[in-house]
This record gives sequence, structure tokens and C-alpha cells, in this order.
Amino acid sequence: MPVVHQGKFGGILYLENNLTTDAFTADRIRIMHILSSQAAISLTNARLYAEMKQEVALRRRAEEELRAALAEVETLKNRLRAENIYLQEEIRREHNFEEIVGSSPALLDLLGQVERVAPTDSTVLIYGETGTGKELIARAIHARSARKDRPLVKVNCGAISAGLVESELFGHVKGAFTGAITARTGRFELANGGTLFLDEVSELPLETQVKLLRVLQEQEFEPVGSSRTLRVDVRIIAASNRDLAQAVAAGQLRADLYYRLNVFPLTIPPLRERQSDIPQLVTFFLTRFAKRIGKKIDKVAQDTMDLLASYSWPGNIRELQNVLQRAAVLSTGPVLKLERVLFPTLSASPSLSPSAMSAEPPGTHAVAQEVAVQADHASSAPGSGTLEDVERHHILSVLEKSAWVIEGPRGAAKILNLHPNTLRSRMKKLGIHRRVTRQKP
Repeated sequence: MPVVHQGKFGGILYLENNLTTDAFTADRIRIMHILSSQAAISLTNARLYAEMKQEVALRRRAEEELRAALAEVETLKNRLRAENIYLQEEIRREHNFEEIVGSSPALLDLLGQVERVAPTDSTVLIYGETGTGKELIARAIHARSARKDRPLVKVNCGAISAGLVESELFGHVKGAFTGAITARTGRFELANGGTLFLDEVSELPLETQVKLLRVLQEQEFEPVGSSRTLRVDVRIIAASNRDLAQAVAAGQLRADLYYRLNVFPLTIPPLRERQSDIPQLVTFFLTRFAKRIGKKIDKVAQDTMDLLASYSWPGNIRELQNVLQRAAVLSTGPVLKLERVLFPTLSASPSLSPSAMSAEPPGTHAVAQEVAVQADHASSAPGSGTLEDVERHHILSVLEKSAWVIEGPRGAAKILNLHPNTLRSRMKKLGIHRRVTRQKP
């Protein structure tokens, strides 16, 4: 019996009987015609349903592929946007230096080492006191490497809170933690193909150091809240103003991470060891500042130049830059003259001899400079004494004002513009402890 629906042949309904010769009567044949018509409708519907189901499956698969493609495009777009924003910020921001200025033997020896290590992909560890230009050396290494066409991404490890440092370095997915309303591209992914500069690397929490070590070893990581492993090709340049070997001994830095970072160490000489470069630096900075503020300053008085050249500069080139900027603002003529009384750090220079400064551990000078400057304005500061006496007095004064709260927006570290761990280290060295008095019952 043919199965036909709307003139379209759909198959054959086959019946067989070998028992009797009168099985296919006219009534039964008529019933079979009706059944074949119903079968044709059912078969057509079944085929239409199967085709529709297949079409829905194909459409769903196409939608999933489209969503995956859109997600990949969005990820790439976000990465390019983040990289573009970062590069624009780097272009707009004011760097401490635009060029490396100087010709002293210590500086030329450092630049020679930079020329040798830059073309390689070796990890570089830069040592230097605060204000010596560690980031500038990192930029010089990157600019002379094969990665110069990719970004140099900077991370100040001491300026990021412990709870956000992993998200900053490795990124996070949406919903990874409270407040993660959107996905974030980490600095490692942003620096893929380029260079990542980890400033003050010893300030990283120990748990983050473990993940950093894995990236250095395996060149892969997982964003916070994600199980997806990302592979990157990043060159690491780390920097510190502390003795990292002492940090390892104190349990503040993992020994395995230290050995991974200390592949090619570079030590930037402090400005007191580059006194022959001071006239060049003065001319360089003064020309830039005078142009910026719209003044004409053609010359520096000889006594001022002698004063600048003889000072030990505990804050190094950054302090020199700040002093010259202040002097340029206060200058009233074409010849720059610098008065000691206008600059507290210069007034305190006799107690800061080069020999005394060289005896201090790395990182001490920035704290000493900050404390010395602020102590000069404190009404209760002593009129004389050693640098440590002034520093101890000022830290105690700030701690008392903050009720001995170290961290937080109103803590002593925030007031002194120091990292909390740096402040604790200075307190320990200076023997500053809070005395707790118990009232008798």
C-alpha cells in the first residue's frame, strides 16, 4: 500500500498473508488506505520533527561557536584596550628622567653591563638606593632588547595591597571575589612578548612569591578564580633598594625565588659616588624645569654649584631633581642661587657624610631623607643630634599622633609615605616599641 501525503511519496506499507486466500477483502483494503494516509501524515511529521531537531542542534552549535568567537574577540579587545591605556599612561606620565645623564666611571661601567645583558633574555636584578633611577635602567635594558616593540609593563610591588597583588599580576575572572564585577587582564598577560618590571620585588607576600616562582619556571599561570592555564613569554626585570640576601635570611623572601631573580645582578651607584656627574645633571634638569615654568635661567652661581656638588644626596637623583625644581620656582633672575635655609635636607647635610651614608643598609636613605625633611617642620623635633635620633623622634611623634596604628588610611605608614613593612623594619632597627602600662587593681 503506497504511503502518500500531499502528492509526495513517502514509502510503502507492506502486508502479507499466507494462511487464507480471502484475507484482502474490499473493506480491509479501504481500511488499509485510511491507515496508509495516517501513516503518511505521521511519517511526514516525524521527518519534519527530525529535520527541525537537527536544525535546532546545528543552530545551537553555531550559536555556541559564535559566542566562543565573540568571547575570544572580546578578550583580545580588552587586552588591546588595557595595553593601549597602559601605554598612553606611560607616555603621558612624567618620568624622573628622559635620558641617562653622566660620564662618571661608575655610570659608564653600569651602562657597559646594560649593553651586554640587554640583547639576551636573562632575568635582571637591579639593586640601588631610592632615587637612583632603577626604572630608567630597566627601560634602557628593554629598549636595547629584541622585545623593544612590545610593552615594558611596570608593577610597584610595594604599592599594592596584599589582597589585590595577585589580581594585579595575574588578572581575575568575573565573580572571582567580592567586587570583581568584570574580568581583569593581569600585568603578566599584558606584558606577553615584552618585559615586566617588578619594582621593590621583596615587598611581595610569600604566597604570591610561590606563584611568581611558577611563572618564572614554567611561563604559565591561572588568573584568580579561573582553572584555565595561560602561557606567556615575558622577560623579568626586578629591582630592590634592600639587600635581598638579608631578606632571605629574615624569611621575607623565598630563597628559590631569590636565586631565580639573581641571574644577572646590576648595582646602580648612588649619586654621592657620581659627584662628577652632578654639573651635567644640574644643567639637564634646570633646562627642563625653566622651560616648563616659563623662566629664563642661563647659569648657576658657583657657590650654589659647589654646594650641590659637595652634598651627599641621601635621596640621590630624585632629591636633586626636587631641589632643582624648587629652586627654579623660587628663582627671580637668570642666575640660579640656592640658599641652605630654603632646603632642610641641605641644611642637615653636615651630619650626612658620604662615609656615614655608605654604612647604612640599602633603602635607609629614602627613610632618613623623608624623616629628616618632616622632622625639620615638627615643632617638637630636637635641634641637634644624630640622624637616627632625629628619625627616632619623628617616628615616635607620628606613632603617637596615629595612636600607634601603622597600617590604614590614618596609619603612621601613610603619614610618613612609607610601606608598612619598611616602617616596621625601621622601628625594629631604631628600637622603637610601644610601652603598655597596666593599671594596678
